[in-house]
This record gives sequence, C-alpha cells and structure tokens, in this order.
Amino acid sequence: MSDETKGGGRTPHMQRPRNPRVPVSFAVELEGKTTAGESFRVRAEAVRISRAGATVISDVNVAAGTSIRITPPAGQSLVAEVNGVWVDDADGLQRVGIKLLDPNGWFAE
Repeated sequence: MSDETKGGGRTPHMQRPRNPRVPVSFAVELEGKTTAGESFRVRAEAVRISRAGATVISDVNVAAGTSIRITPPAGQSLVAEVNGVWVDDADGLQRVGIKLLDPNGWFAE
C-alpha cells in the first residue's frame, strides 16, 4: 500500500477533529499573564467550543503555551493552555485558541 492510499487518501489536516467544534456566542472571563508578564483579567467572547477547548475573541496579548483560567457565565473556573493566537482575516479580530487541561473539559467538577 502506498503512502497516498493509507487512511483513505486523506491528509492529516483533513481528518475530523476528535472533539467536534460548535459555533457559540457567550461571554467568558480570562485570567493569566500577558507576554510581558503582567497579570490580566478580561472579558472575552467564546465563538467556538468543543469538549476539550474553545476559540475566544480577545485582544489580550498572550503566547502559545501560556497557562490561563477561563470562566464560563454559569460555571467554575477551568485551567487551560493557549494553543494558538491569530487574527481572523474576515473581521480583523484576534482569536485565542485554548485547550482545557482537565480531561473532562467543560464538564470538570
């Protein structure tokens, strides 16, 4: 079997994510340290979530690998790690991708 036919001919970036992402729109609070080492506590908007993470709109200056806390509107604060920061070409707003560190994700107790 050639490399092109393994896995049905799909490339890794075309595979479905393990945790499907769902479009949402709700406020969250983010806490952590900026790239300059300054503490922050800001409101952000969650725009996509999965069981294990989220994409939020925020202009906070953080780097991939930064540990943060995210608090949804009616829930407890969860520890997360920034796994990406980018500006969306469609609207020019900064997105922050986060990975929840508890294996139960949003359903952690």
